[in-house]
This record gives sequence, structure tokens and C-alpha cells, in this order.
Amino acid sequence: MTSPNPAAKRSFAQRISGERIVLALAAPVLAVVLSVAICSVLLATSGKNPFDAWNVMITFATKSDGQVLILNRATTYYLAAAAAAFGFRMNLFNIGVEGQYRIAALFAAFVGAQVNLPSFIQIPLLLITAMLVGGLYASIAGLLKVYRGVSEVISTIMLNSISVAIVGLLLVPGVFAPEASSTSNSIQTDPVSDSSHFFSIPTAGGDLWGFIFVAALVGVLFQFTLTRTRFGFDLRATGRSESAATASGVNVKKMVVISMVVSGAIAGLIGLPELLQNSYYYGQSFQSGLGFLGIAIALLGRNSPIGMAFAALLFAFLDSTGSQLPLQGGFPFEIVAVMQGTIVICVVVAYELVRRYGLKRQQQKVGAQLAAQAAATEKKEVSA
Repeated sequence: MTSPNPAAKRSFAQRISGERIVLALAAPVLAVVLSVAICSVLLATSGKNPFDAWNVMITFATKSDGQVLILNRATTYYLAAAAAAFGFRMNLFNIGVEGQYRIAALFAAFVGAQVNLPSFIQIPLLLITAMLVGGLYASIAGLLKVYRGVSEVISTIMLNSISVAIVGLLLVPGVFAPEASSTSNSIQTDPVSDSSHFFSIPTAGGDLWGFIFVAALVGVLFQFTLTRTRFGFDLRATGRSESAATASGVNVKKMVVISMVVSGAIAGLIGLPELLQNSYYYGQSFQSGLGFLGIAIALLGRNSPIGMAFAALLFAFLDSTGSQLPLQGGFPFEIVAVMQGTIVICVVVAYELVRRYGLKRQQQKVGAQLAAQAAATEKKEVSA
């Protein structure tokens, strides 16, 4: 009996690997193409030339200041996506990222204003403070799910509303805001100390936030934890089947709580780029909506660190360049929100189409292999 041809085996493996890469890229590309087509039709029906809109957006993105703005926004968006994706990888839907990062940013701003230590101590202190607050707030949903069977979707949505009340309760003159704020229409914390300012990289287009390295580190740790540690294996196993994970000795309740805490801790970092590199205080107009945007980016990036990086850049590109549309040509800014929404919808459709195509291809390959084996067996019987 002759052994299989090694070259043929390598060729077959390469074809399989190549098809997997193509299928992995096909869904997000198809989603973006469908979204661009839909938005082009909407612009055309409103009497606007869609090609002019794309030209305005692409032109701004090629400028150095536009590129810096895109990268700075993508940094925040990536952290938001990572917070949501960590829960998704365990089949936990942490919808409360929005409330977790806002409360964490408030406490970090208060600590940063009250404490003035050397930068190498001050900045880690604020990072730890934000992560602790975000993790503790997210743990409420995890504990409710484990000990009371409350769905994390319901509890995190309710905790989002509660976070608004908590911020309103604490962000008042004499508590987290200075007494002088009582004479102003805008209530905000004191500015954080100079030692709290995170470093920036001067470029021709402006200051590139140094927090981009923190976001990159989060992505590396995210991937390493999920693929190279026992905890990551248990997390993925629990997400796929709790009963199977329990049978293999995994403490599912413990995994649920830890996963929610880690997701909340990552969420605690979301508001820090804005706090430590731009506004330097927490006020009533502090950046909102990032938690829900992170969910969309995580879905588009398939909860993969690399995929989420491209998705964050795409959404940052839409937001940054979309701000130029009303200024150049009178295009409605709402088209950006429409495009983001259609991308999310198209992602669901595109991934389902690609999944069905991949399943069909797999069935065809299995059928071809079985037919080849049957033909080989029949040939041997005839020759015998």
C-alpha cells in the first residue's frame, strides 16, 4: 500500500488554508461594499452626488491632520470593542460597557484632580482606578447571573440607566465637582493634575495620542489570554457549551464572574484617552455612546483583535471624515450614522451568506473525498 503523496497533501492543505482566509475576508468586505452601495443610493435619491461625498471623505483621510484624528478615534473605539468582545467570546452579552466606562472615567477624573504624584506613579494609579471601578461595576451583572439567574443583557441595560443616576448624584458641586461649579451652567470635575497627562507623539498633523500603545497592548493580551492560557481555553469552552465545560472540570460560575469583571476592567479604559489626552476633566458633555459603538465594532471585527483593529479604523474613518460632509457640499452628517447602521446590518447578512457558502463547499469536498475513496476501493476489488 503506497503512502499519500506529501506534495499533494501540502497542496491540499494550502488550498484549504487559502479558502479559509478568503472566506474570513469575504464577509466584512461584502458588508462594507453593500453599505457603500446602499448609502450611495440614499444620497442619490436625496439629490446629492454620492461620488462627491466619497471624494470629500477620502480627500480628508489622505491629509495628515485627518489621519491623526482617525488614529486617535480608532484608539478609543478599539478599547470599546475589546471590552464588548471579551464577553462575547464567552457568549456573555455585556451591554453595560457604556455605563461602566462613564463611571470609571468619573472616578479616574476625581482621583486625578485630587492626587498629584510623579507621572510614573500617577498614570498607573489612574489606569488601575478606572479598571477597578469598571470591573467592580460589571461584576454586579456577573453575580446576578450566577446567583439569581438574571440575564446579563437585562441587568447590564438596567445598570446603564443606574450609572446615569450615579454620575448625576456624584457630579455635583461639593462632591466630585468644585463649589465654584454652582455658579456655572456646566458642571465638571477639577482638571486632572499635569502629572496625569498621558504622553503624545507630535506629528505634522497634530498630536498622536500615546494611548494607541495601550490599545495595542490590550489587543496583544486579549489574543494571548484567549489562545495561549488555560483561562482562555476554559473561557472559550464555556462559551461554546457550559455543560461540556462543567463535565471537563471548569467552574462555570467562576468563569462568568471573572469574564464580566475583565470585560468591565477593559471598559474602564475607554474614557481615559479623552480624559488624559484631550479634555483633562469629566463634565456633563463627556464623550458618550462609545459602549454601544464598541458592540458594533466587535461584531464587525468578529471579536478578533486584528479584525476589531480594522473595524475600529473603518468607524473612525467614517466619523472623522463624515464631519467634513456638511462643511463641503452641504451633505447631511446623518449619512455617517446611516452608513454605520447599514454596515452592522450588512455584517449579519454577509456572514450568514458566507457561512452557508462555506458549509456548502465543505459538503462538496467531503462528497468528493468519499467518491474518490469509493472509486479507489472499487478499483482494488476489480484488480483483485
